[in-house]
Amino acid sequence: MPSPRYTPADIERVTLVLGMEIHVELATRTKVFSRAANPANSRAGHGEASPPNTLIDPVVLALPGSLPILNREAVEMSMMVGIALGCTIAERTKWDRKSYFYPDLPKAYQISQYDMPLCFDGAIDIPNCDDRGEPDPMLGFARIGIIRAHLEEDAGKLLHELPASDARGSTRIDHSIVDLNRAGAPLLEIVTQPDFTSADQAVAFARLLRMICRFLGITEGIMQKGHMRFEPNINCIISLKNGRTATTPITEVKNLNSFRSLKGAIEHELREQPRRWLEDSIEFGPGTKTTRGWNDARNETFLQRSKEDAHDYRYFPDPDLPVLEIDDAWRESARASIPELPISRLWRLRKSHGLDAREAIALVEERPVAEFFDQAVSRASDAGVPGDRAGRLVANILLQNGAKRVNERTTEQPTDPSEREEPDDESSTLTVADLGITPAAVGTLAALREKGSISAQSLDILFGLLCDPAHAGADPETLARERNLIIVRDDAAMERWCAQVLADNAPIVDQIKGGKLQAIGRLVGNVMKLSGGTADAAQVRTKLLDMIGVKE
Repeated sequence: MPSPRYTPADIERVTLVLGMEIHVELATRTKVFSRAANPANSRAGHGEASPPNTLIDPVVLALPGSLPILNREAVEMSMMVGIALGCTIAERTKWDRKSYFYPDLPKAYQISQYDMPLCFDGAIDIPNCDDRGEPDPMLGFARIGIIRAHLEEDAGKLLHELPASDARGSTRIDHSIVDLNRAGAPLLEIVTQPDFTSADQAVAFARLLRMICRFLGITEGIMQKGHMRFEPNINCIISLKNGRTATTPITEVKNLNSFRSLKGAIEHELREQPRRWLEDSIEFGPGTKTTRGWNDARNETFLQRSKEDAHDYRYFPDPDLPVLEIDDAWRESARASIPELPISRLWRLRKSHGLDAREAIALVEERPVAEFFDQAVSRASDAGVPGDRAGRLVANILLQNGAKRVNERTTEQPTDPSEREEPDDESSTLTVADLGITPAAVGTLAALREKGSISAQSLDILFGLLCDPAHAGADPETLARERNLIIVRDDAAMERWCAQVLADNAPIVDQIKGGKLQAIGRLVGNVMKLSGGTADAAQVRTKLLDMIGVKE
């Protein structure tokens, strides 16, 4: 008997079911089973810019007689991530051959892990998102289960254009080229439980995971270079008005390398899967999983192939790699190398310093900035700034004055670090910690500002000077005095300057008396000119309004 046909009007509710697989390229110096250089580590002098098929050796090429040797650093990096994700680290783990054929997989199998993964049974609590999609610890947490995190080797890739070095004026070709530079690079695959309830939550997890991995120093995390690739597994439960439920087949969207495409793919599938079910009535079951790609230009997924089940890969233990035993001392050594991680820092910055979610994210996104912030706050506190003010003042300096200088040096990026896209080249990873100014200098600037010794304008001038190598190590207060930037506390002079400006700008005074308070800015500017920049703008504003007889 044929299944009844339904219409959109029959659907009462659609519930998202979402888990993720994340591939993280580890920044080891060499590949996971060979001594060939790893393109995911630009610091080793190779990186993605290396000409095709130059980061190879007999093991990568699967030449007869070549044998794999495990990279200890890759195991240690994987353990660190597993511990950060609350996983159990295996006492014994092994490697398996996962058989499939692609032109960029020389052995026709991938060395991976099947039934004895390195890390397993974990969970991480991620902050709930605010209405802007920012993870905010003050809104509570959601637990995301981690099924496993296993170590494997990456495949190569197919090039559909000529490399620039071979292009000779044109990159167009009518065939594909195999580049094995990435083949054998260490890859950590993290598999979550289907615990996500929205695209925003999945993106928040992805952002936080990238921060964690970069904090640990296990990946450069440049997503446009494929250092992190997200693969959401999406289906949904359709609740019908007649009481019946239907579960759609799982779609795995492959190789997403931006947060925007991750969010777009999830939201697209959530819209499209109920429509597909209404058309074909296919429900979740063996052999129904499909793999889809993402078209950024059209904002839609497209079918690639049906998805293999585990038995199709013909897993069996790799006979050339022995079982690895991990003792307590090795595990504890990995645990001891883990710093305070971004989620803990987010909580601390929100609770202790009163920063909003976006400000806190901007300050913990990069480990050097997070550590710079803490050191500057400590210096400001030592200089007498109250604890509840030190964090706020330092944050303002870094997110305003610091971001301004970073933006000047990387003009392609927005000023607000929280709005910056993932870095797409080495130059765009510049942060406030790289400007040349020291945390101690920032802490001193915060203290001078708190005491009212310098104006906001003078602080910005000093910040810029202290970024200049010519003033490396200079004392901010001495520099301020040399530049006549210390505020003059002369009440009589302040009275004269304000009186002169009010007398010269009677029409503006009338506007302010009429309720146009924003006009006060022009008067403040004129007083600052008369003072040579030595007055405090906030005090000038207060004095002018008092003399005019208007309250805020």
